[in-house]
Amino acid sequence: MLCRFTDRQSGFSEGEFAEFNLAGHVGDSFKNVSANRNLLEDQLGALQFMQQVHGDQIVIIENLLTQEPVADALITATPGISLAVLVADCIPLLLTSNEVVAAVHVGRRGLENEIARMVIKVMREMEAIEIVAHIGPSICGQCYEVPKELHDQIVASHPAATCQTRKGTHSLDLVAALKVVLFSEEIDQITDLNICTFESSNHFSYRRSGVTGRQAGLVRL
Repeated sequence: MLCRFTDRQSGFSEGEFAEFNLAGHVGDSFKNVSANRNLLEDQLGALQFMQQVHGDQIVIIENLLTQEPVADALITATPGISLAVLVADCIPLLLTSNEVVAAVHVGRRGLENEIARMVIKVMREMEAIEIVAHIGPSICGQCYEVPKELHDQIVASHPAATCQTRKGTHSLDLVAALKVVLFSEEIDQITDLNICTFESSNHFSYRRSGVTGRQAGLVRL
């Protein structure tokens, strides 16, 4: 079993993408992204990435795909394939069990469309018994400032998301809201790195930098 979160250190990318950017859609050179992914593949073996669109599409991976599927969650019961979720403030959620693993992209829209809840359902249909949740680096509630209208919209369905910035403006705590979802699905084992991407210079943050790279959460049976 592998469960790992990367940061931005020790790669080949430069400038805004320095150094270990794993995303090919953010403006970094193909050469550098390929070198970073190859470095990771040398360490972990076969990698399966996806084209994330802030949707609710779930793809079950039985064999390594040559074309990245359009999805925001990957699930596999096949040993040896590392599933990857790319983030730069959203939550990289990894779900593990002895039978099935999943990599899930949970941003604000992912929280709204209940993608984590749907993935857990599919994992249990695939005979996952004891599921453990792993939450990687993401923007914290005090740093994720949003307009009042957006705050109220999300909090209407996810009350635990309500938060304020240090200056007292409206913000969203997506991790707190996600944990409520996980507990409601009887996921009692949750690990959280408690790293805020906005505050950490070792991680990419779209909110902080605008043009930036992406780190990954990786999971494998």
